[in-house]
Amino acid sequence: MKTSELKVGIAIKQYRSVIFKEVFRKSIHLCSAFIPAFLAYYYWPVMTLLALALLGYCVSEFVRLKGVEVPLISTITAVAARKRDENKFVLGPVTLVIGIIISALLWEPQASRIGIYALAFGDGCASLVGKLFGRVHIPYTKGKTVAGSLACFFAVFVSSYAVSRNAALALILAVVATLVEVIPMTDFDNIIIPVLIGGVAQYFL
Repeated sequence: MKTSELKVGIAIKQYRSVIFKEVFRKSIHLCSAFIPAFLAYYYWPVMTLLALALLGYCVSEFVRLKGVEVPLISTITAVAARKRDENKFVLGPVTLVIGIIISALLWEPQASRIGIYALAFGDGCASLVGKLFGRVHIPYTKGKTVAGSLACFFAVFVSSYAVSRNAALALILAVVATLVEVIPMTDFDNIIIPVLIGGVAQYFL
């Protein structure tokens, strides 16, 4: 096999690995869209379970970094971790749960639902579409793409409109979410997006 063909093969394998990790990570993001439905009927039990899950994950990460593997949790973390997270505390799940909890505590159910959907669908779709189809990169955003930003805009617009039935409000929320998502904040957009979008939604509802 020629050296060039070998390099191409390695590059393809690396690309597939990156895509698999991103799909796996964002599938967890997308699953968070179910949480508002549970909150509507079992608010405090769900909030308690989220807090316990957050605590359990933090403990498992600390012991993982000490070389002790926690069944299932450590495996999922290893599969979902980005390259920048190797040998570090993987912060994404922590900020994801914190963002959901704060949004649910601060805002009314409808506004909170909109904020959590913006996180689940907007941020999730932005990353997936950006990785799969993004070709035009936005300067000074550490790799964010036009395709990803457009995906975020449409996902937030549709999900916000589905909840509020207000096209003008959905447009405002989509613009705000897209502007926030494009800022390179590593994992902290998991907190900013649901809290900010939920707050803006509550202000206008």
